[in-house]
Amino acid sequence: MSIKNVQNTHIEETLRELHGALLEIVGVMNRPQRDEAMIREAGIALDRALFPLLVLVERLGPIGVVELADRVGRDYTTVSRQVAKMETLGLITRQANASDRRVREAVVTAQGKAMTARIDEARNRIAQGIFSRWENEDIVGLARLMRRFADDIKDEAPVNTQDQPS
Repeated sequence: MSIKNVQNTHIEETLRELHGALLEIVGVMNRPQRDEAMIREAGIALDRALFPLLVLVERLGPIGVVELADRVGRDYTTVSRQVAKMETLGLITRQANASDRRVREAVVTAQGKAMTARIDEARNRIAQGIFSRWENEDIVGLARLMRRFADDIKDEAPVNTQDQPS
């Protein structure tokens, strides 16, 4: 077996391990109980279904409903109703897009920002428990590599299986 084949096999095994770890992380983060625990820890009153949407609007806003729905893997009409609910709660406002006035985008309000600040504080308390036995440089390294991975994966074009030979 050539050195290149051994290296490819090792990389394939490592990528499989990375994929498994990502599936586990996403699985944990998508658990409804996890959001409920975060809401409790933050001491806020917010419907669990609105929680990830509010955080995304605060982090990525202004953001359109279509993009928001795509990011959370929910139907556009469902997210549109949830955005309307957050607007009535005073957590977000909607405004026209700067380049296309027909598109309405969600933007966090001061009240919504105060709520996400409490969520951030709760997330920090929880993370400190998770990382309590980690070395500081390992946490910094993980954050750096995760950011790099996130930047690279979002720029990667999806694979078109129809163009692949069978």
